[in-house]
Order: sequence, then C-alpha cells, then structure tokens
Amino acid sequence: MEIFQAVTTRRSIRRFKPDSVPEPLLREILEAARWSPSWGNTQPWEVAVVTGAVLDRFQKANRQHLIDGVTPNPDTPMPEAWPEPLKQRYGDVGKQVLTALSIPRRDKEARLRYAGEMFALFSAPALLLFSVDRGIPREYAMLDTGAIMQTVCLLAHARGLGSCILAASVRYPALIREIIPIPETKAVIIGVAVGYPDKEAPINQFTRERANLDAFTLWFK
Repeated sequence: MEIFQAVTTRRSIRRFKPDSVPEPLLREILEAARWSPSWGNTQPWEVAVVTGAVLDRFQKANRQHLIDGVTPNPDTPMPEAWPEPLKQRYGDVGKQVLTALSIPRRDKEARLRYAGEMFALFSAPALLLFSVDRGIPREYAMLDTGAIMQTVCLLAHARGLGSCILAASVRYPALIREIIPIPETKAVIIGVAVGYPDKEAPINQFTRERANLDAFTLWFK
C-alpha cells in the first residue's frame, strides 16, 4: 500500500472479526516498526503482545472493572478537560459513534453496553501494550512511543489489519499486572487493539472528519 494512501485511509476499528492474527504477521509488522524514529535513537519503548487465553482473560476482567465502577488509576493520567475546539471534536466523534450504533444519547443502558465493548477491546484478537521505563522523562518517551505506535497502525493497515488506539485498555494498570507480567518499573502508556476489521459493521463505516490544513498550520516566508 502506498504511504499516502495508508495514512489517509487508515481508521479506528471498533468491531473486529473473530479470526486470530497469525504470529508471523505480527512479527513482520513489529520487525518493520522497530525502525521508527526516537530521541537520540534511545528506542525507549517496550511492547507486550497479548493474544489467546491471556487476552481473553484481560478483556473480560477489564470490562468487569468498568461495570463494577472501579476507579481508574492509569500510569499516565488522562486529561480531565479539553479546550475548544478540541472539546467539540471529541464530542462530535462520540455522536458519530452513537449514531452509527443507533444508540440515543439518553439511553444510558445502551451506552454502558457500548462502553463495555470498548473496555473489552471490541473483542480484538490481539493487543499491543506500549510501556516505557519509569526512570526516564516521560514526555520525550511518550513522543517516541507515539511514533512507533503510529507506524504499527499504518503497517497493520497495509497488511489488511485494523487497529484501534485505546485508552480504555490501560485505565487499570494494577489489573494489567495481575494478568500480564509487566513490572512496576515500567509505566504502561497505551494499548492498541489489532485484528481483521468487520468492514460491514456500520461502526466501521461512518464518515471520518479532520480539521482542514489552515486550522493547524502557520506559514512564515
């Protein structure tokens, strides 16, 4: 797949087929992604590849934590508020998701079911958990993690896979460590669900939107 096509056609997948992703394919993607740039070539990332029975256990437990109302305590706190127009964009994509699923905004039960699906990682057959050492400055390490994460998502797309970058996958790091042996010395940054997309699902078909170029660029000549 040509690189411009990959960048402009990749989207977040919120419903996956049950088909497992072959390990050689995941290895091929990560083998290429290791060439992602990082500050001073430090390559601070560590990736836990989670599949099979271990992933199934985590998906069920992560969803149950949400249903039980367990207070999230992520290693890297999420923003609590967004300035305009970021808040507007965040709200708009939420509306698009609910519309695609035919869920009325006031239907709290249906919205909770959808949230449960999200915390179950949309039943993706593979999860990549990105973490960095707690002993290094988090800001630059997260920039580097973002670089390799985007590379993974684009390479997966080029190989016919779908992905979804999910904060919901790292809201309960203590639960992660109960199931997946990521040491306390590592800060879990983000997870990416990977699998074959269900292209017929409306949730994977709504029109995506992005700010136009003039909204975020300044040109100096």
